[in-house]
Amino acid sequence: MARTTQGGRAIEAAAPSLGVQVTAARFRDGVEIERAIVTFASKPDGGLIVTSHPIFAANRDLIIALAARHRLPAIYAVRYFATEGGLMSYGPDQIDQWRGAARYVDRLLRGEKPADLAVQAPTKYELLIDLKTAKSLGLTVPDTLLATADEVIE
Repeated sequence: MARTTQGGRAIEAAAPSLGVQVTAARFRDGVEIERAIVTFASKPDGGLIVTSHPIFAANRDLIIALAARHRLPAIYAVRYFATEGGLMSYGPDQIDQWRGAARYVDRLLRGEKPADLAVQAPTKYELLIDLKTAKSLGLTVPDTLLATADEVIE
């Protein structure tokens, strides 16, 4: 498993209990992303965890294409990776987050002080699975995982 992110302490903390090794990679541009994925793909039994970061969003077509070309299973933190051909995504429901932001704006416009508004963590997460990508990678997605997915792309 590889972590292609600039953060991710939680991933690194969970790895030993799952019996996997995490290799961190840091990038500044698409050239470095490609170099890191190509290098990582030369090792057996790998996969990618791509967290939410502007550099990944800006290079998502490249990341999805490289994962496919090198037959690397990948999970992404943002849904548009899965809807654009990535294997799967799991992360906060962005629509729900925008609704929460709208409620905050409403409260501010009604006169509440920003200091009185609590910071809220996401409470709704979504799992998307692209079965076409899974098939192209030679993967069979367990029925139990499909049953828990919020959306299955066929």
